[in-house]
Amino acid sequence: MGQRRRGAPGYDEDYTTVSPVVKYTLFAFNFIFWVSFVFVFFCAFTEISHLIHGLACVSVDPAVMLLILGVFMFIITFCGCVGSLRENICLLQTFCICLTVIFLLQLVAGILGFVFADKARNKVTEMINKAIVHYRDDIDLQNLIDFGQKEFGCCGGVTYTDWSQNMYFNCSKDNPSTERCSVPFSCCIITKDKVVINTMCGQSMQEVEYTEAGNYIHTNGCIDTLVNWIHSNLFLLGGIALGLSIPQLVGILLSQILINQIKEQIELQTYDLKHRSDPWS
Repeated sequence: MGQRRRGAPGYDEDYTTVSPVVKYTLFAFNFIFWVSFVFVFFCAFTEISHLIHGLACVSVDPAVMLLILGVFMFIITFCGCVGSLRENICLLQTFCICLTVIFLLQLVAGILGFVFADKARNKVTEMINKAIVHYRDDIDLQNLIDFGQKEFGCCGGVTYTDWSQNMYFNCSKDNPSTERCSVPFSCCIITKDKVVINTMCGQSMQEVEYTEAGNYIHTNGCIDTLVNWIHSNLFLLGGIALGLSIPQLVGILLSQILINQIKEQIELQTYDLKHRSDPWS
């Protein structure tokens, strides 16, 4: 929108260059995400409160990642909400810059993931092994691992014997645990035709031969299974990545448009004040 000189035909004292459509669309966009991340924050906070007594597994607890994500996105969307509603350039610029940085980091992470696939695989293997070690220490982590092993039909990291890294499933002779040399129930092969499910099917599976173990549990590791699943679902993952990036790009675009309109409005107000003080200018 162009500026209008004071006293010119059609001049309006309440004339503004800020579009209500852009302003309230950006506010609604941020408010929806703000409420969502408030919910994520409180859910993660209630789940993480018990970690005060289990600090060893904090770094691998999924609730920690959700809590950090919730806090970070809460701050960003709050800046977007207040900035758009109050037409605050500083908050809008903070929101726009943060979204741009997040988008670029996602893009770089995706590129690096393809370029350094082997290193990424090693890092994932390290994380899974660390999660296996703390399997019994955290119920949330335990449920997450069990879900992954059931969903993908796998067991352990590279192989099912990785469960020996856990103190309860360790195969050492001096291990007093009743689960010695076993694997979790989520590793078991469960067929639908079985009326009674043997919940002890993973008992002592690390001690038997590989081929025999394969009759009762999934012997393939979750790393290879996950890699194969990613290769088979590249288009699906690409669609999800695109779906996540579109709201970010929309937020960046709307915030930048609103920032430019606010700056134009400030220039118009400055011109009007100057014209009032010096009508001959």
